Amino acid sequence: MTLGIVVSLFGLGTALVLLFTLAIYAVPFFVGLTVGMWAFETGAGVIGAVLIGLVTGVVALFAAQLVFASVRSLTLRAVIALLFAAPAAVAGYHAVLGISALLVPSEVWRHLFAAIGGLVVGVSAAVQLAAFAGAGAQPRQATVGRPDAEFTEGVGPDQPRLPSPSTARLPAPSSGSRG
Repeated sequence: MTLGIVVSLFGLGTALVLLFTLAIYAVPFFVGLTVGMWAFETGAGVIGAVLIGLVTGVVALFAAQLVFASVRSLTLRAVIALLFAAPAAVAGYHAVLGISALLVPSEVWRHLFAAIGGLVVGVSAAVQLAAFAGAGAQPRQATVGRPDAEFTEGVGPDQPRLPSPSTARLPAPSSGSRG
């Protein structure tokens, strides 16, 4: 009995980790599967359909990341994130509902846990999309004014510069031996 509970909890934890990890791939998987099925039905064969579906799914993922990273409008970013988060949330809802049927006897609690799980998986997919896309943040260089900027401003290359107040001069070390 105890071993069954431990194995069930281990399986539940493993399934949830996989669900969170793979949540971002729900839409590209669906796109790839749809295009692959279309390719198979039009005569591409099994190998051709799998290759076309795989390439289409990868292109869909990278295209979404590229668009998400390059768009500056928060509204468009939210729409793109929602397009990825909604299918992942539905998949998370059904996965948690199926897994909770093993451990939770109450139907109401199963649906409550499934709704919370779906919400968490959907948010996880949106966060992963933003992380993979780099959130469009370009590295910014901080410009710090030099302490001697007021002295060197307008000074040409042939004019002498005033010493910078930021350079500290330490006394030269003595050459005598200690002992």
